[in-house]
Amino acid sequence: PIIRAFRTGQGRRVDHEVFWRRDGTAFPVEYSSYPIREKDVLRGAVVTFTEISERKVLEEQVRQSQKMDAVGKLAGGIAHDFNNLLLVINGYSQLLLSRLEPRNPLRENIEQIKRAGERAAQLTQQLLAFSRRQVLRPRVLDLNTVVGSMSAMLQRVLGEHIDLAIALNPDLGNVKGDPGQLEQVVLNLTVNARDAMPQGGRLTIETLNVTVEESSHRVQTIPPGPYVMLSVSDTGCGMNAETQAHIFEPFFTTKGVGQGTGLGLSMVYGIVKQNGGHIFVYSELGHGATFKMYLPRVEEASEATRTPHLPVALPHGTETILLVEDEPQVRDLVRVTLEQHGYAVLEARHGVEALVIAAQHPGPIHLLVTDVVMPQMSGPQVAKQLAPGRPDTKVLYMSGYAENAVVHHGVLDHGAAFLHKPFSLEVLASKVREVLDAS
Repeated sequence: PIIRAFRTGQGRRVDHEVFWRRDGTAFPVEYSSYPIREKDVLRGAVVTFTEISERKVLEEQVRQSQKMDAVGKLAGGIAHDFNNLLLVINGYSQLLLSRLEPRNPLRENIEQIKRAGERAAQLTQQLLAFSRRQVLRPRVLDLNTVVGSMSAMLQRVLGEHIDLAIALNPDLGNVKGDPGQLEQVVLNLTVNARDAMPQGGRLTIETLNVTVEESSHRVQTIPPGPYVMLSVSDTGCGMNAETQAHIFEPFFTTKGVGQGTGLGLSMVYGIVKQNGGHIFVYSELGHGATFKMYLPRVEEASEATRTPHLPVALPHGTETILLVEDEPQVRDLVRVTLEQHGYAVLEARHGVEALVIAAQHPGPIHLLVTDVVMPQMSGPQVAKQLAPGRPDTKVLYMSGYAENAVVHHGVLDHGAAFLHKPFSLEVLASKVREVLDAS
């Protein structure tokens, strides 16, 4: 660069150049050269070199994050629309099965359709988890309790050829998250570790309190503050750098055909991010892998686990329900189901029509069942505008994902009744009755 500055008399900036150390290792450098002039005579040059290894790593992490967000938005949109289709497929399969005699030769065919629909619904759940569009039910909890309650199940998942070691910090701080989703994270990391140790090995699950300082020189970008760390380590085959770069991407898998969907770790990534955390993987070929999840620590006391009440028999009723759903097939299925259970149903294709119907209906409306995301007016907006004239009307939301609550704020309004599509007709009937009977 000095010779070039002398020859041309012009400054030059190079964003990336590979330099070599004495030990033969390469490193990226940014440099600039500027000529020194005195009365139009070139006297010298100033050359500045900057080692940019850490910056390059951070830039790659930003690019990877942007790519994951873009794929997540695409996956979430597909899953949301697909959930409406699956609700129709699974729902009408249930209706047909309920009307056929046990010995009817068509039952087996319809049951195959229903089973395929249920498997497809599980895949969309994984896509929603990756894209961070699952509905959160967060509460303050002790991560030790989550892991401890799963220990027996995890040992069964691992099998006898893998030793399970759990090291829980007795002074562990609390976190705020969805307990069901965090259980999914632990289970998926355990299954992934098991598959990396086909000949046996050791799986270690550890919890720790960690404080990230402002002056930390960690390459990973974790905002400073107190965290609870969950570490899952195995002694398996490990991964090379290329595999690690893609490990959280949806549909990326190193397993054989038919042995996995490639959504397990992408679902883990989405859940951790949606719960406000960070996750990193450390691995080398032949030396196992360690996944470290960091969740923000909170000072609030953990909440007691509540066991939901499940009715024994499917309930019926005679109340009036205002149903608002912009997808015609979904609306028809929900209406038919509710009418079969004795309810009087008022149908609306969108929020504006729902408000007109409510204004013209002379009798009470006991329950508003509405989709969350609709054209013109969202479900929460319908409920808000309906409330002044009908303060006693209860509300039940349903959606493939609650976009306004989850994508923009991360949670559904606390205490709001919600049905996640695709739901079974039994779940619909039970949830409607539960909301109507709630004080």
